[in-house]
Amino acid sequence: MPVCTHRGCEKTYDEASNTDTACTFHPQGPIFHEGLKGWSCCSKRVISFDQFLAIPGCSIGRHTDLPREEFAPAPSSDEKVEVVDTKPATPGPVAVQKDGTEVYGSAPKPAIPKPVAPAAAPAAAAAPVEPIVEEEDDLSVPVAVGKTCLRRGCGQTYVSEEVSRGSKVSCQYHPGSPVFHEGSKGWSCCPRKVLEFDEFLKLKGCRNTNQHLFVGAKKEEKVEELVQCRHDWYQTQTHINLSIFAKKVEAKSAVVEFKEREVNIDLKMPDGKRFKLILPLFQPIEPAGSTFEVLGTKVEIIMKKGNGISWATLEPSEGAKCWTTFGTTGGAGTVGSKVMHLATDSPLYAEK
Repeated sequence: MPVCTHRGCEKTYDEASNTDTACTFHPQGPIFHEGLKGWSCCSKRVISFDQFLAIPGCSIGRHTDLPREEFAPAPSSDEKVEVVDTKPATPGPVAVQKDGTEVYGSAPKPAIPKPVAPAAAPAAAAAPVEPIVEEEDDLSVPVAVGKTCLRRGCGQTYVSEEVSRGSKVSCQYHPGSPVFHEGSKGWSCCPRKVLEFDEFLKLKGCRNTNQHLFVGAKKEEKVEELVQCRHDWYQTQTHINLSIFAKKVEAKSAVVEFKEREVNIDLKMPDGKRFKLILPLFQPIEPAGSTFEVLGTKVEIIMKKGNGISWATLEPSEGAKCWTTFGTTGGAGTVGSKVMHLATDSPLYAEK
């Protein structure tokens, strides 16, 4: 099947199914400026070369195999230029003949020293070349028809299992990365360099394998790790303040569900770590008036008390014997006084 020559397309197509909207392409050439890459017909600019190749075309039309418009190459810097000296010649020494005629001679040209070739540097030890590990497709993953091979420089699309994954498949690609330097374009894995971007796209791959790469290898599923996080709490006359000490919690996925006698906590952290806790409560709370906040090193959970009494513990406990008091009165504020301010549910309140 023919290959479309439109910039940004370069896909194989069937002329029988070719329509006026079958091809999306870029009608103008690429632009590389100060590290940014894009097309002169589009406003989008990206940094990496793979992102540049993935920019969708801004024009729609039919596929075509007609040759693109060729541009005259820039003059090579290796061409020799003839330099003409416009300064007048300096007369040489004068000789006088017997008849009085003066004869002008040419001054002897100074000897030009021959350049001395620099001493050959000792050959550096060749760095060991690491073998390229070929990534292979996971054959259990289905491939959509028309999907392009992920290897750089290949450009072939998936047709069927027999055609695209058969024994006669040839995937010719570049394992290296693109290199653009002083107007020349090429691949780090190849010595060949060209001037025009269209010619760069036509550079045949320097490596060949018998399998295309449409979906890549099977990704290993990360096993989630449930971890324990330290937590602490304190109370005021109206609220319970609970702190979960967990670093770098994902704020968008953090879940704290408030119920009247229970709070459910689900926090995700980096490296697949997760903290889950279903915490029954000593006394009822008001779910509508309870909130939480994700900070850098902890999660602050503030629960509004449902009945305003003090809590002996955070969780239900039959052996609770001590209730919390809420400070003292007198003196400078509530500090330093000998008179205690007891909650009305304290066992000591009845003896006061």
